[in-house]
Amino acid sequence: MPSPATLKVTVAIPTYNRAELLRQTLAGIGRQQFPTGQFEVLVIDNNSHDHTRQIVESFAGTRPAPRYLLETRQGLDHARNRALAEARGEIIVFGDDDILVEPDWLTQIIAPFAASGGHKVGAVGGEVIPVFPDGLPPWVAEWHSPLEFRRDAGPLPPHQSPMGANMAFPMWVFERIGPFQTALDRSGKNLFGGGDTDMIRRARAAGFEIWFAPAARVRHQMPASRTTFRYATRHAFDSARSRIVDRASQGRATGYLLARFAGNALKAAGFILLALLSLLVLRTGDAKKAIVRAWRSCGYLYQIPRSLAGKI
Repeated sequence: MPSPATLKVTVAIPTYNRAELLRQTLAGIGRQQFPTGQFEVLVIDNNSHDHTRQIVESFAGTRPAPRYLLETRQGLDHARNRALAEARGEIIVFGDDDILVEPDWLTQIIAPFAASGGHKVGAVGGEVIPVFPDGLPPWVAEWHSPLEFRRDAGPLPPHQSPMGANMAFPMWVFERIGPFQTALDRSGKNLFGGGDTDMIRRARAAGFEIWFAPAARVRHQMPASRTTFRYATRHAFDSARSRIVDRASQGRATGYLLARFAGNALKAAGFILLALLSLLVLRTGDAKKAIVRAWRSCGYLYQIPRSLAGKI
């Protein structure tokens, strides 16, 4: 059974306009208790217009020094696929550009691959703990709980999928099932999601186990810009759209989409009514939550006709 420290690892950090948060992420990666010669760090800049490149260059003295890659095709999954094309490791670990990692993060997230032997484990996800450096408004708190599926490392049931903010794959999985689908995740300012979930579903369909490693935890920074009413409504709308795009891509979805359209038309009306009633009794937090849920339903209502017509 190989040791985790004998595996060659690529750490891939796609990034877009988060230079100062990226600085903290790279600082944590630079403190890993992992053999320096056994891992590399790729930063895939997806057309940032801040000082991302200068931040990466400031870590030139780190061992290993991060390698800067500019990916001009806009979208998170374009950046992920660029990392796949450039990676030199046997295992590729994807992290968000705003995570804070512990010194044993790499060791913990790749340990299941070393322990299982063979080609049984197709992906490993670690716990993602949201942190709020600028505070957390009470009305949005219920949507930001830690991702904790199990207390020990082991496989997840089919209905559970780890988050792309903290996830590792063996490179041979992509040789078997192909790269990330580029229509499913964030591109520029939209808040689509689902490329990681789609990849997990495809890995399971190919017969691989998906594991969760709680000790491979990261803290996921959520600054004030991501706890505003505007962000919450935009995220709700775009995440609903991406779910429909994902489902439509699986084929034979017409009946499902029509049922979701009818259901969300009723939901949107109900949540709008609930928001108005909440405002009447001066419960502004409840009103905001109801409007966010109504806007999520509107995302379904917007995207379903487009997907039925063959549009994204």
